[in-house]
Amino acid sequence: VQLVESGGGLVQPGGSLRLSCALSGVTFDDYAIGWFRQAPGKDRARVTCIAPFDGTTFYIDTAKGRFTISSDSATNTVYLRMNHLRPEDTAVYYCAADVPPGACSETMFDDYAMSYWGAGTLVTVSS
Repeated sequence: VQLVESGGGLVQPGGSLRLSCALSGVTFDDYAIGWFRQAPGKDRARVTCIAPFDGTTFYIDTAKGRFTISSDSATNTVYLRMNHLRPEDTAVYYCAADVPPGACSETMFDDYAMSYWGAGTLVTVSS
Protein backbone atom coordinates (compact mmCIF):
# COMPACT_ATOMS: atom_id res chain seq x y z
CA VAL A 1 0.00 0.00 0.00
CA GLN A 2 1.37 3.38 -0.97
CA LEU A 3 0.01 6.87 -0.40
CA VAL A 4 1.57 9.88 -2.08
CA GLU A 5 0.50 13.42 -1.24
CA SER A 6 1.01 16.48 -3.39
CA GLY A 7 -0.24 20.04 -3.69
CA GLY A 8 1.21 21.73 -0.65
CA GLY A 9 2.90 25.10 -0.77
CA LEU A 10 2.87 28.70 0.36
CA VAL A 11 -0.42 30.59 0.21
CA GLN A 12 -1.59 33.92 1.58
CA PRO A 13 -4.27 34.12 4.26
CA GLY A 14 -7.67 33.80 2.65
CA GLY A 15 -6.26 31.82 -0.24
CA SER A 16 -6.95 28.27 -1.41
CA LEU A 17 -5.05 25.08 -2.07
CA ARG A 18 -5.98 21.61 -3.25
CA LEU A 19 -4.09 18.65 -1.86
CA SER A 20 -4.06 15.27 -3.58
CA CYS A 21 -3.46 11.80 -2.20
CA ALA A 22 -2.83 9.05 -4.73
CA LEU A 23 -3.30 5.53 -3.41
CA SER A 24 -1.89 2.35 -4.88
CA GLY A 25 -1.96 -1.27 -3.81
CA VAL A 26 -5.50 -0.99 -2.42
CA THR A 27 -9.04 -1.75 -3.36
CA PHE A 28 -10.16 1.84 -3.05
CA ASP A 29 -13.73 1.26 -1.93
CA ASP A 30 -12.61 -0.99 0.94
CA TYR A 31 -10.93 1.90 2.75
CA ALA A 32 -11.56 4.95 4.84
CA ILE A 33 -9.14 7.68 3.71
CA GLY A 34 -8.43 10.85 5.55
CA TRP A 35 -6.22 13.83 6.21
CA PHE A 36 -4.34 14.70 9.33
CA ARG A 37 -2.09 17.65 10.04
CA GLN A 38 0.76 18.45 12.35
CA ALA A 39 1.44 22.08 13.10
CA PRO A 40 4.86 23.18 14.38
CA GLY A 41 5.26 22.17 18.01
CA LYS A 42 1.94 20.38 18.15
CA ASP A 43 0.68 16.82 17.99
CA ARG A 44 -0.71 15.39 14.80
CA ALA A 45 -4.48 15.91 14.61
CA ARG A 46 -7.29 14.69 12.43
CA VAL A 47 -8.93 16.98 9.89
CA THR A 48 -11.32 15.08 7.64
CA CYS A 49 -12.02 11.68 6.09
CA ILE A 50 -14.07 10.04 3.38
CA ALA A 51 -15.35 6.53 2.69
CA PRO A 52 -15.36 6.32 -1.14
CA PHE A 53 -17.67 3.29 -0.96
CA ASP A 54 -20.68 5.39 0.02
CA GLY A 55 -19.37 8.96 0.14
CA THR A 56 -19.57 9.26 3.92
CA THR A 57 -17.48 12.17 5.20
CA PHE A 58 -16.40 13.61 8.51
CA TYR A 59 -14.90 17.03 9.26
CA ILE A 60 -13.55 18.61 12.39
CA ASP A 61 -15.40 21.77 13.35
CA THR A 62 -12.68 24.16 12.17
CA ALA A 63 -12.72 22.55 8.71
CA LYS A 64 -16.48 22.63 8.17
CA GLY A 65 -17.48 25.15 5.54
CA ARG A 66 -13.86 25.77 4.46
CA PHE A 67 -12.47 22.36 3.52
CA THR A 68 -13.97 19.79 1.15
CA ILE A 69 -12.80 16.21 0.82
CA SER A 70 -13.61 14.23 -2.31
CA SER A 71 -12.54 11.03 -4.01
CA ASP A 72 -12.10 9.72 -7.54
CA SER A 73 -12.39 5.96 -7.79
CA ALA A 74 -11.19 5.98 -11.41
CA THR A 75 -7.77 7.24 -10.33
CA ASN A 76 -7.70 6.08 -6.69
CA THR A 77 -7.16 9.65 -5.58
CA VAL A 78 -8.51 11.63 -2.66
CA TYR A 79 -8.54 15.42 -2.76
CA LEU A 80 -8.68 18.05 -0.03
CA ARG A 81 -9.83 21.44 -1.21
CA MET A 82 -8.99 24.11 1.36
CA ASN A 83 -10.52 27.57 1.07
CA HIS A 84 -10.27 30.66 3.26
CA LEU A 85 -6.97 29.45 4.65
CA ARG A 86 -5.73 30.90 7.93
CA PRO A 87 -2.23 31.09 9.41
CA GLU A 88 -3.29 28.48 11.96
CA ASP A 89 -3.83 26.01 9.09
CA THR A 90 -0.06 25.96 8.59
CA ALA A 91 1.06 22.35 9.04
CA VAL A 92 2.36 19.24 7.40
CA TYR A 93 -0.69 17.50 5.98
CA TYR A 94 -0.69 13.70 5.92
CA CYS A 95 -2.94 11.35 4.02
CA ALA A 96 -3.84 8.12 5.81
CA ALA A 97 -5.96 5.08 5.09
CA ASP A 98 -7.27 1.89 6.61
CA VAL A 99 -10.08 -0.62 6.37
CA PRO A 100 -13.03 -0.70 6.71
CA PRO A 101 -14.94 2.23 5.19
CA GLY A 102 -16.72 2.62 8.52
CA ALA A 103 -13.48 3.88 10.03
CA CYS A 104 -14.50 7.26 8.62
CA SER A 105 -16.70 8.41 11.44
CA GLU A 106 -16.54 10.89 14.28
CA THR A 107 -15.91 8.13 16.81
CA MET A 108 -13.48 5.96 14.85
CA PHE A 109 -11.39 8.33 12.74
CA ASP A 110 -8.12 8.96 14.53
CA ASP A 111 -4.44 8.38 13.87
CA TYR A 112 -4.25 5.20 15.97
CA ALA A 113 -6.86 3.67 13.64
CA MET A 114 -4.91 4.35 10.44
CA SER A 115 -2.38 1.77 9.28
CA TYR A 116 -1.14 3.40 6.09
CA TRP A 117 0.39 6.86 5.79
CA GLY A 118 1.91 9.15 3.24
CA ALA A 119 5.06 11.16 3.82
CA GLY A 120 3.19 14.45 4.13
CA THR A 121 3.05 17.73 2.29
CA LEU A 122 3.75 21.13 3.84
CA VAL A 123 1.14 23.86 3.75
CA THR A 124 2.26 27.32 4.84
CA VAL A 125 -0.28 30.11 5.19
CA SER A 126 1.51 33.40 5.50
CA SER A 127 1.61 36.87 4.02
